[in-house]
Amino acid sequence: MLRNILAGSRFLVIIAVIGTFLSSVVLFIYDALTVINIIIDMFTHGLFNTAEGKHVSVEFIEVIDLFLLGTVLYIVSLGLYELFIDASLPMPKWLVINDLDDLKEKLLGVIIVLLAVTFLGDVVNWDGKDISIVALGVAVGLVLFALGYFLHTRLKHHQASHTDTAATSSQPENHQM
Repeated sequence: MLRNILAGSRFLVIIAVIGTFLSSVVLFIYDALTVINIIIDMFTHGLFNTAEGKHVSVEFIEVIDLFLLGTVLYIVSLGLYELFIDASLPMPKWLVINDLDDLKEKLLGVIIVLLAVTFLGDVVNWDGKDISIVALGVAVGLVLFALGYFLHTRLKHHQASHTDTAATSSQPENHQM
């Protein structure tokens, strides 16, 4: 009986799946409306100069940041659904998630891009006076390096395990008589 309860409890993850999916949909809609609003403001104010261009660029970078966050939430939703509910969910090859480590790798890749885009937005907003941008750049750089190193070692480990598995399965068996 406990086994059946525990086996069925995996469907509790549907709460997280629905929550992250709805969050991503709301962010995508919000971002689309924000893009439309930026475009309308840009043409109604009619200020076409470098200062306004920088302002619009910063707004679009911030929108990209939110789109990436929506993408992270969407990947989490799909990954949790695929892992706990239905492994036969049709997915592109690059988004197939076999275990929690695969989900973490996908998320870390998107988080690296998210951090880079966020820092780019800070650099574009930088007024040249506040030196704290250097500290922020070093901090973001260290985090990106650590995440990149982690992904690199995971990828090497993943490739090595596939190579070992392929080599083991392709070796002929020795049968003694």
